[in-house]
Amino acid sequence: MENCRKTATHQNSTELNGNSSGSVVTLNTARFRESDFFVKSSNLTPTHISWQPSVNAANHHTDRYANTELTVRRGQAFVITLYFNRPRQNGESLAFVTEIGPYPSESHRTRAVFNLSEAGPSGWSAAQGPSESTAVNFVITSPANAVIGRYNLTLRVTSGNKIFSRFLGQFVLLFNPWCTGDDVFIANENERQEYVLNENGIIFVGNARYIEARAWYYGQFQDLLNICLTMLDLSLYYRQDPAMDVSRRGDPKYVGRVISSMINGNDNDNGVLLGKWQGSFHSHENPSRWDGSVVILKKWRQDNYRPVQYGQCWVFAGVMCTVLRCLGIPTRLVSNFNSAHDVDRNLSIDKYYDSSGRSLNIGKDSTWDYHVWNESWFIRPDLGRSYNGWQVLDATPQEQSKGIFQCGPASVVAIKEGDVDLDYDTLFVYTEVNADCNRWIVYNDGTKKRVYCDTEIIGRFISTKAVGSNSRVDVTANYKYPEGSAEERRVYKKALAKIFGTSVTEGRTESPDGRPSEAVRNPGIAGKFKLAEPPVFGKDINLILVLNNLSSDRKTVRVDMSASTILYTRRTVAEILKASTSVELGSKQGKHIRVKIPYAHYGKYLTTDKRIQVTALCEVMRAHGLKLLVEKTIILEDTNIIIKLPRRIVVNKAATLEISYANPLPEPVSRCVLLVTLMNQQVKINLARLAPRERSKIYFEFTPRRSGPLQLQVDFSCDKFSHVKGFVTIAVAPS
Repeated sequence: MENCRKTATHQNSTELNGNSSGSVVTLNTARFRESDFFVKSSNLTPTHISWQPSVNAANHHTDRYANTELTVRRGQAFVITLYFNRPRQNGESLAFVTEIGPYPSESHRTRAVFNLSEAGPSGWSAAQGPSESTAVNFVITSPANAVIGRYNLTLRVTSGNKIFSRFLGQFVLLFNPWCTGDDVFIANENERQEYVLNENGIIFVGNARYIEARAWYYGQFQDLLNICLTMLDLSLYYRQDPAMDVSRRGDPKYVGRVISSMINGNDNDNGVLLGKWQGSFHSHENPSRWDGSVVILKKWRQDNYRPVQYGQCWVFAGVMCTVLRCLGIPTRLVSNFNSAHDVDRNLSIDKYYDSSGRSLNIGKDSTWDYHVWNESWFIRPDLGRSYNGWQVLDATPQEQSKGIFQCGPASVVAIKEGDVDLDYDTLFVYTEVNADCNRWIVYNDGTKKRVYCDTEIIGRFISTKAVGSNSRVDVTANYKYPEGSAEERRVYKKALAKIFGTSVTEGRTESPDGRPSEAVRNPGIAGKFKLAEPPVFGKDINLILVLNNLSSDRKTVRVDMSASTILYTRRTVAEILKASTSVELGSKQGKHIRVKIPYAHYGKYLTTDKRIQVTALCEVMRAHGLKLLVEKTIILEDTNIIIKLPRRIVVNKAATLEISYANPLPEPVSRCVLLVTLMNQQVKINLARLAPRERSKIYFEFTPRRSGPLQLQVDFSCDKFSHVKGFVTIAVAPS
């Protein structure tokens, strides 16, 4: 059936610029079947509907979504046009009905009935805009706290004592960071562009002394909206009470908590990812292989919502950021270096070493070189205005919260102020950035002796991507007062008091099994490891252990050294060095002990984390067992992937890049593969073998289909190592 009047015809197609294929997605004007709508009757009946996709999408910042149904944001008006079989007559009134979820009800705010030009108690409203006799424009507005998700829209026509209802179709309603009445409102437009609309991300990894940037493609507009909505319906919360769950989806803290439980698959709830931190990944994907969220979420759907194998913290965080941005919640990734996992909740991390200084994999506490979580921006009416703003959400399955692997939202302000008793999981996140670190020696008879307590090492260089650039922004001051300051110790004591009671004071000296231990005594020497040269993967590592006598007394020091390859979680993989020596230190004297770790010793034991931990247990002889523990984690530098761009890249015009890659090893490598990823499209290029220390290059041609920033990622693997990363952000100019 054609449109009734030429003058009432509206634009019915739009190009979704976020579609990487560059294809045009056309939204045809929806038409009702005569069998459904009795168009030949004399009743006032709609025959066509136009969802005004182009106008609404532009006004609601939803024009880049790849789905074809109307997608709008709550608290903001949208326009539809209904074409009727005849003009409306006196005595005929119109009302709209919106419904969401399996059991819509007005008491749960999942159903609303609102008359034309009347304000109803639901907060929904409809008004007639400029129209023609049979082509009527309606302006529909949802409340700023409406439930988000997919709605059914129905028109109700009342004529005398007769009521006719006509189903019009479905639309999707999202959170609205542009609406001042929405809990997720964020005032700065640049921040809205970054934390809601930017599909390209940067994740900071490495360690506190060597921070690296890793690219991540969020791709929240790449045909993922239906997947994200399905995720809500697969949660344990929905299974337990579908009606109540849907009714709470207007609350961003509730939605964020549900999503944090669904990104991991540890609760047998069809979660997106399974985590794995050690062992072989040969039968599934190494977490280092992932460069973005789109392929993970689509694989999850293709596999009938079985968890994808495998993820680690930055993968969980990257995928959760995609889902939350897709739903309209401003979200960013945050990396915490020297991140603590305090299992027994005593605000201290206990690490154990044997009498030779080797790290022992005992005890439940741990410290990771880095941990990545999410921050989402919304208000906290449950806690009070002072706790509004950034809220921590963490999908990495470390511990259960309320019986489910989920974490947050924890107010960043509450974390900084030590309000560890506030919802949700504030204590857990507080310890990740503030715990003290105790180091213990475990002797052959099982006794433990604390040799060091560090109050400043945990929670360093907390980082996130800058707004509008790939720079790193340090947000440590958002989470804690300066280390060692009076404010920091005050907050620490406040947190202790909230956990253990007001009688507990700082400086507890019991061992992890509850028995008292002697206070840590100063051994009278100081030490540190220094790198003689940058540590490069494929080359020997040369270190210097610097020992200094802090007193005028002569000392004999026995040094037991060990080195092991480790994961970024600092779990030992394999011991690669063990050595002992003794040095004499005169009054105030310092000495250097050189340590060499050949490539032949570490090469085959490295994981993709490329980390080695070196420890030295230094015992002052004839000093009643006084010991100093010196420790250093080394990240081996990869040989860079170099990407060279032409001077200017223009949309819809072919461009050629030069990509160079290298074998840094003193031996040949084969089965070389280069993965080039642009948005959610990936090209696999099989390469020739490389001789020792050889560098080669290829030329890669592509045609960008949209202007603006575009992230290109490169991943190089071979038979001796895998997943060497490189990326570049390309500024694509309009034609």
